[in-house]
Amino acid sequence: MTQTDPSQTEPPLTRGRTRPRQSLWIKVPVALAAVLALLFAGSRLDLLPGLGDVFGEKTTDRSGPALLKSIQDMSRYEAASGNFQVVVDLEKDTKFLPDAIRGSRVLYVGAGTVGSYVDLGKVAQGNVTVNKDRTTATLRLPHAVLGKPAIDADRSYAVSKQRGLLDRLGDFFSDNPNNEHAVQKLAAQHIAEAAKDSGLAGRAEKNTTSMLQGLLHSLGFKQVSVVYG
Repeated sequence: MTQTDPSQTEPPLTRGRTRPRQSLWIKVPVALAAVLALLFAGSRLDLLPGLGDVFGEKTTDRSGPALLKSIQDMSRYEAASGNFQVVVDLEKDTKFLPDAIRGSRVLYVGAGTVGSYVDLGKVAQGNVTVNKDRTTATLRLPHAVLGKPAIDADRSYAVSKQRGLLDRLGDFFSDNPNNEHAVQKLAAQHIAEAAKDSGLAGRAEKNTTSMLQGLLHSLGFKQVSVVYG
């Protein structure tokens, strides 16, 4: 009868059995759910007193110093300024594709200012005449002109943005997502058109006349006439 070596006997099945490994498709959703729950909890911590700064953001300004590029001597008299506001409704469509796939619509409130000035540097010597007694002066000035609109970022904002799926994906991979340059440029154009019809240039000429008359009257002139054009 053959004897069996005790060292070569197989251990019981319960000792050598290992637990089956969890599949990858189970681990990934669980990890994502944990991350989302953590983010959601962090966003709700501001509702609890004393826990609002646990996930608070920290802003660090690492900008370099501003560099002076150039200096321009100005000879214009800023005589008037107007504040304007316009609502821009900009929509972009693509042929043969629904708006839900490709297209965008932005409702933007643009606020800005436009200045009007008289360029006194263009006044030639022959455009200023004074009588012998230095009591009467006549000045011929160029017409007032409008400056470029300046959009005020603090008072301008986007009311709503609607974008198709492809536009959202493009913003995701873009270095400058949700670029509002187009609506800002369009708002500046509408403000410039409104400034032309607002009488701002006429107001600037009137204020310039009052300024020059007051200045020359203080110098002893009795009659001061200002002509434009």
